[in-house]
Amino acid sequence: MTTSAPHLTGNYAPVSDELTAYDLPVSGQIPAELTGWYLRNGPNPHEAASHHWFAGDGMVHGVRIENGRAVSYRNRWVRTTKFTDGARVYDEMGNHDLTAGNANTHVIRHAGRTLALVESSLPYELTCDLDTVGPYDFDGGLRTAMTAHPKTCPVTGELHFFGYELIREPFLTYHRADADGNLLLSRPIDVPAATMQHDFNLTAEHVVFMDLPVVFDAAAAVSGGGMPFRWRDDYQARLGVLRRDDPHGEVRWFGIDPCYVFHPLNAHDEPGQIVLYVMRYPELWRTESHTFDKASLWRWTIDLTAGTVAEEQLDDRAAEFPRVDDRLVGLDARFGHVAVSGDSGALIRYDLHSGSSTAHEFGSGRVPGEAAFAPADQNPGGHGYLMTYVYNAETDRSDLVILDASDLAAPPVAAIHLPRRVPFGFHGSWLADR
Repeated sequence: MTTSAPHLTGNYAPVSDELTAYDLPVSGQIPAELTGWYLRNGPNPHEAASHHWFAGDGMVHGVRIENGRAVSYRNRWVRTTKFTDGARVYDEMGNHDLTAGNANTHVIRHAGRTLALVESSLPYELTCDLDTVGPYDFDGGLRTAMTAHPKTCPVTGELHFFGYELIREPFLTYHRADADGNLLLSRPIDVPAATMQHDFNLTAEHVVFMDLPVVFDAAAAVSGGGMPFRWRDDYQARLGVLRRDDPHGEVRWFGIDPCYVFHPLNAHDEPGQIVLYVMRYPELWRTESHTFDKASLWRWTIDLTAGTVAEEQLDDRAAEFPRVDDRLVGLDARFGHVAVSGDSGALIRYDLHSGSSTAHEFGSGRVPGEAAFAPADQNPGGHGYLMTYVYNAETDRSDLVILDASDLAAPPVAAIHLPRRVPFGFHGSWLADR
């Protein structure tokens, strides 16, 4: 199908098939301590068309690394019921088929399961070869959709997540599973409308929800021309704080200036305060959902005693896809990393303690995606590498680039040359064998 839609052209365009390739060529030297899979999910409509970038069928692209070798590359569609049977998320009566998502946003591992995620449906479990096992509902316990951004507590191993509904209450439900994958908690959160809550914040002591003025819009949903959400000036912007040791207790709400956040970088507790780092948009989708404003790094400091939030912009560079060492989620991580797209892409490493930053510039026509942190040792926050797919417009191919996170401006440690381009996508993980 020929189309001029921007989200279906250039490196946004889908690839048409699934491929397996072995013994990939490498420039540089892959660190010997890295053994595992780098996986990244993203939209790849199998009919080569979709009404919005966010709406394509999920395809996971994976590179297997062992003992300094790039063993293989493979890409596989996630076989959801929407993909295989054309199932609809909502039927004419408004019933929600939780298996009928795109599974196109993230891929994580919890309790030994590899899960492909999208916020409108259940997770889908994958094998180590990226074949689809099927929808996963925590042994029947999960009765809502699941966010694409669950967070694993590095202390307890618990998985914290939520699900939101569009057309009936409860619009928001908070969930918690233990390290073995047993669903322990499902608790509704009272919000006045269905807002697009893409992500949330976790600290050692708190969960922080973001109830922001991008609200479900029935007219936009019926038109089918994009995402079913619009900016509303009359809807509040606020943060909801829940104590982790009182999961059925009160949610305290704190007002902030109107804005939108797809992705926080991290959050942590300080005495009497919660500190959040987020990629903040001044607004989103006022009239349509195909264009985006620019996000930049901000710090929000919630004063739990005064009931206020201090808001501070830390950088004016436009960036997205923030990540930290996953072993420091919810703790006072010193370093965070974001991606800069455009004709000349870059990764930025922020020192959140000193306020300084370092960038790796990829050069003209080379665009990175989100960079996952791959630890080099057992020390959280210690030595490690950043891994990301980088598209090269000159060759129309992609590489998996490995950078030394502590020397980001240096040339790549290694570049694994893939047999094809990897379309621009969303989120991924380094899944080490150990």
